[in-house]
Amino acid sequence: MASDTTERRSELETLINDLPAAVDDAAVTRMRVVAHALDEGVPVPGTDFRIGIDPIVGILPGAGDTVAGAVSLYLVAEAARLGVSLSTLARMIANVGVDTVVGSIPLLGVAFDAVWKANKWNLKLALQDLAAEGDETNTGPDVVTID
Repeated sequence: MASDTTERRSELETLINDLPAAVDDAAVTRMRVVAHALDEGVPVPGTDFRIGIDPIVGILPGAGDTVAGAVSLYLVAEAARLGVSLSTLARMIANVGVDTVVGSIPLLGVAFDAVWKANKWNLKLALQDLAAEGDETNTGPDVVTID
């Protein structure tokens, strides 16, 4: 499991290094902190598994998942502000919706929240979109792109 976490960090670092210079580094850092806190901020003693505050606050019926979902929407809002495409934003919102709805089911929801890392996936989606956008803007003077 530790290698999965290391691979994900390495993949995120690669994506961050591929971002165009115009992307707000402070916003990306804030997104990383929020995603990490919600999905992987707390190590489970005796294991390589990590959980975040999402499943912990999810113990509170209804209210916990509502609050976690609202905080998860911060990532979507920040991604929108950075210029992530509408299709990626829709996928991010769908991830938050699944996390909030299934997470609100008593007992099952807490376990689901522990393994469904919607915020880490949303961070990855946003970084991939921004990196791809950077590739398109670096196509050179002879190439015309139509949006």
